[in-house]
Amino acid sequence: MTNEFNPRDPVAKPKLSVVIPARNESTTIAYVIEEARSVHPESEVIVVVNGATDRTAEIAAQMGAKVIRYSAALGHDVGRSLGAKEARGDIILFLDGDIVISTDLLTPFVQAVENGADVALNKYQGRVNTKNVHNVVLSKRVLNALLSSSELGASSMTTIPHAISRKALRVIGCDNLAIPPKAQAIALTSGLHVAQACFVDVGKVNPKRRKSPDPLSQLIVGDHLEAIHWLFSQSDSRANRSDLGRQRERVRD
Repeated sequence: MTNEFNPRDPVAKPKLSVVIPARNESTTIAYVIEEARSVHPESEVIVVVNGATDRTAEIAAQMGAKVIRYSAALGHDVGRSLGAKEARGDIILFLDGDIVISTDLLTPFVQAVENGADVALNKYQGRVNTKNVHNVVLSKRVLNALLSSSELGASSMTTIPHAISRKALRVIGCDNLAIPPKAQAIALTSGLHVAQACFVDVGKVNPKRRKSPDPLSQLIVGDHLEAIHWLFSQSDSRANRSDLGRQRERVRD
């Protein structure tokens, strides 16, 4: 007879850690946690509540999650980094507190890591059937192309859900998870196995933003520029691309 896994036991080691940054998400957080903790019988849920003025933290605690609370808003994706530092599982699944995703759609990300992937990404590509490709989609595609991974399209660690292995966490480093495109660049240049796990249409369920220009889009583009800057700092001026015998010195003769 085996003992049932108890996520509150400090000695017990979960197979899966689910990290959920949240701010004022009292209307959705219970549903997010309920779906997430059903993905694996040996799982812990970590909710990083920051800058909340509602009952998000109290509801998460009532749902059995480990709550890490900050009175100030930490900014986009910082909660992922802080939650990952507390994670004990072999697999870490990243979600957001305002988007409810069913267990059936979350499970393939964990299974992908169990089957050998170090990083399991959402196949979501953003809006592509349009004349004007969104600058965020373009940024994701450019970065993946520079990383010699054009087959990923716009799949990105910027997009939830995604999951990583404990090995990937060690290679990438918790701090770098705060800049998801940089984390992806580190993963790919380090030879980690990055795969597309499942399609989840987060564009359909994500709360609509009405500000123009959208400050979040600008932040994400900036994150990709930071990742590209890091990539060039690790390589030559052509990101290790061949010059195909071009004799540049002739121009200067």
